[in-house]
Amino acid sequence: MATNETNLANRQTSRAKWHEYNGGEYFVTICTNNRIHYFGEIIDGTIKLTEIGEYLKTQIENTEKIRDGDVEIPLYTIMPDHIHLIVSIIPRRRDAPRASDTPRASDTPNRFGQQSNNLASIIRGIKCAVTKFARQNNIPFGWQQRYHDHIIRNQIEMNHICRYIIDNPIKWMKNKN
Repeated sequence: MATNETNLANRQTSRAKWHEYNGGEYFVTICTNNRIHYFGEIIDGTIKLTEIGEYLKTQIENTEKIRDGDVEIPLYTIMPDHIHLIVSIIPRRRDAPRASDTPRASDTPNRFGQQSNNLASIIRGIKCAVTKFARQNNIPFGWQQRYHDHIIRNQIEMNHICRYIIDNPIKWMKNKN
C-alpha cells in the first residue's frame, strides 16, 4: 500500500509545460470535497451564501490587497459546491502583454516563478484561509485536492468565459428543474 507521500511524489502535473504560471490570465474552478454544498444555495438565480461562503467571498475580494496589486480577480462566482474565478497575474514588468491581448500564449519553457505570485500560490492562499476559518469556527468543510485552470489565450476566449461565469447561477437553476 502506497503512502500519501509516495502518491504525491508520483502524481502527474496537469499544468502546461510550455507556460509560466507567474503571469497571464486564467479561468479557475475550485470544487468542494465530494461536491458538498458548503457555500450556500441558489434561490431565484442568486446565491445565498453561508457563513463560510461569505468568508470565501471576502478572501477572493481581498486577494488583490494581499498580493500588493500583482493579482486581479476581475470576475468570479461562488456556487453551492464550487467557485469560478478569472485570475489575472500581472508580471512585475508592467508593460508586458496579458494573455488576452495576444492571439496565443508564448511557447516558453516551464520555469517556476516567484512562489508568492504564481497561480498555485494564489489558489493555495485562498483555500488555506477558508479551511483555517472553517476549523477555527468548527464548520465542517473540505476542498477537492486539485483545481482546474485554463490559460485564457485571447479576447474571444475571455468573452466566452465571462459569459459562462455570469450565467452559471441561472444555468444551475435550470439544471435543477
